[in-house]
Amino acid sequence: MASLSSDKLKHILFFAIFVAFWEAIARGGVLPPIVLPAPSAIAVRLYELFRGDEIQSHLMTTTVEVIAGYALGVAAGFAFGAIVALVPAFEKFFYPYIVALQTVPKVAIAPLFLIWFGYGITSKIVIAALVCFFPVLVSVMSAFHTTDRDQLDMMKAFGASRWQTFVHLRAYAALPTIFAGLEIASVFAVIGALVGEFVGAQAGLGYLIASLNFNIDVPGVFAVLIVLSALGSVLHATVCFIGRRSVFWIRSERITIV
Repeated sequence: MASLSSDKLKHILFFAIFVAFWEAIARGGVLPPIVLPAPSAIAVRLYELFRGDEIQSHLMTTTVEVIAGYALGVAAGFAFGAIVALVPAFEKFFYPYIVALQTVPKVAIAPLFLIWFGYGITSKIVIAALVCFFPVLVSVMSAFHTTDRDQLDMMKAFGASRWQTFVHLRAYAALPTIFAGLEIASVFAVIGALVGEFVGAQAGLGYLIASLNFNIDVPGVFAVLIVLSALGSVLHATVCFIGRRSVFWIRSERITIV
């Protein structure tokens, strides 16, 4: 417990030193404000954005896109990953096409999604889901492929059906690896939504960044980036929390020396 408190204090101290150093550089005129605004100016601009109700609707739009895209990508990734991993014929036939699809930059195909699904949140949700899909797919495939062979033989020896083996062995054994993929996908979901908003949108934090950038409001851009970072961090922390509760039998113990 003391070690955890010490680590938190170190992080706080490092952050305070970093911000102070940044503030000194900005106020010292080493770089112009249009390149690197002072943290104090960013904080003031962030307060103004929230006080003037300028950011709330955009934040809500992006949050809906991120969460919906993440949920859709996770569901599709888990379903396809399980099918491809458990049915060898599907892996041989479909997996190369899935890899080929993922090699195409999402920025290049984002305009197509805008044409197909419009400039509303639907196209952003689809792009976020597509970005989240592959990490989940790979983690699910890897998890099911690495199930302990001796345990599978034991389930077969006790007469367990394929469904019983999947529910009581494969699914539980796969959870640690799957949650690793879910953590990666939680970060990618924000990136996917932003890609869609940058290409074309009528609302969202990406749209707000483009608008502020057009007006050369650099502190405002930094302020929105902080909000985006907070959104991604909250989603990632939530997934990690659920993972720790779900995979409770694998918990790294911190060794402290008193």
